[in-house]
Amino acid sequence: MPTKDRLYRTDAIILRRSDFGEADRLLTVFSSEFGKLRLLAKGVRKTTSRKAGHVELFMLSHMLVAKGRTWDIISQAEIVEAYRDLREDLDKTSHAYYLAELVDRFTEEHDPNVPLFELLALTLVQLSHTDDPFLVLRYFEMHLLSLTGFQPQLRFCVACQEALEPVDNNYFHFADGGTLCPTHGEVRAHAEVIPLAVLKVLRYLQTQPWEKVAGLQLTPATRQQVEALLLGYITFVLERQLKSVDFLRKLRR
Repeated sequence: MPTKDRLYRTDAIILRRSDFGEADRLLTVFSSEFGKLRLLAKGVRKTTSRKAGHVELFMLSHMLVAKGRTWDIISQAEIVEAYRDLREDLDKTSHAYYLAELVDRFTEEHDPNVPLFELLALTLVQLSHTDDPFLVLRYFEMHLLSLTGFQPQLRFCVACQEALEPVDNNYFHFADGGTLCPTHGEVRAHAEVIPLAVLKVLRYLQTQPWEKVAGLQLTPATRQQVEALLLGYITFVLERQLKSVDFLRKLRR
């Protein structure tokens, strides 16, 4: 929670916004010190507002915030990182929406998570500088799961705790939160076969730094399978479909 002082400062990334009243906006932000916050930007829709250009979607801004009764109010805002490319390219914009929705859905208000804030800030930089966001997004998904307590088990069978053999007929089970050996996977309802190539990629995403992950070369089939498994697991954990995923699918068509 913010301190007892009436004013506090924080760096925050704008995840979501909605118009409020005649000239205000209600922002959902993810801050470095305080986690997710809902803040009111008063008068920001007026053409004369000095704050308007500093609280756009996906921006990282340094904010001075005043405590309010219902929502805290942004008194001042100054851009730290604009990530301009994310708002000028529809494809990048849609992927930034996806990242923002993931953080919004996986976090509770006033629950600090500094590593997740740093991961999001770094991922927005990477996303703005790439024409192929596949690895950027998959790396973010995997580490978001780890940082929010949903890291999937990929080394051992979650049923018998034995180390997995490097074979093509291991299984993954959403409800069990990880992999199953062939013996237990074959008899577990709704367990899905996980090809060895996919399992290796997921382990690499989970354990290696971004600098190494960035050099991965994957077949189209492996890319599709990795993306489908991670999205399936995320959807299961959240118990809901993500709005940004539907938009991304429409965009691809």
